Amino acid sequence: MQNSATELKFNKTDQTLFIRFSDGFQSTLTSEFLRVFSPSAEVRGHGGGEPMLVLGKEQVRIIALEPVGRYAIKPVFDDGHDSGLYDWDTLHELCVTQDTLWQNYLERLNAVGMTHDKQRVPATLKIKDVLAESQQADPSPRSKS
Repeated sequence: MQNSATELKFNKTDQTLFIRFSDGFQSTLTSEFLRVFSPSAEVRGHGGGEPMLVLGKEQVRIIALEPVGRYAIKPVFDDGHDSGLYDWDTLHELCVTQDTLWQNYLERLNAVGMTHDKQRVPATLKIKDVLAESQQADPSPRSKS
């Protein structure tokens, strides 16, 4: 391991992780960025190549951040994803290449006809919300024949 984290601060409100490394480099990553670029096999695949295009994570939140020995962290996301182990070198690489990775991600979204929208409604709707919306869409009373 070439780089180690010397400081980690998670801002629960902003959903950002500040990291300072032993080489002096420091950066802040969002929960969405960490989820989209998870080092898990689910996202990265088992054989290398281009990672899976992860969609709809604009509102994802980290609900727990677990240390893994002295070499990594394991975020637990509110969408159930918890299999990514971010060792210090992986986090350092994500921080250093963050702008390029994010631009590439936005271009990949665009290529499949998607956009990145921070204002989207969270993907977890309650059944009563869906029912309420469907009733509003058809307000006319039904007549019995």
